[in-house]
Amino acid sequence: VQLQASGGGLVQPGGSLRLSCLASTSIQSISTMGWYRQAPEKQRELVAYSTNGGSTNYKDSLKGRFTISRDNSKNTVYLQMNNLQPEDTAVYYCHARNWGREYWGQGTQVTVSS
Repeated sequence: VQLQASGGGLVQPGGSLRLSCLASTSIQSISTMGWYRQAPEKQRELVAYSTNGGSTNYKDSLKGRFTISRDNSKNTVYLQMNNLQPEDTAVYYCHARNWGREYWGQGTQVTVSS
């Protein structure tokens, strides 16, 4: 599975961005897809994930601001990020897990700054 992330950029505090992750195969067959992020000098952390059974899970501190969704017809997973804050600045990585294997996309930089 190849994953292509896009949608990052520079945004002011309080702004929004939507990240996209395009998979090379049908995402209906991928058990879990999600997003991680890594800020400078920090460990990579889970942001959110979505299962093909319809469940979602978020980092607690991001609930209410970030929303993960899937569009099976486009083989794409989205991460809608609202009310972005400087502490959300990081490289965001698309991730998939299926049958015990993990797949990573290239990162997309999100910078929140005035």
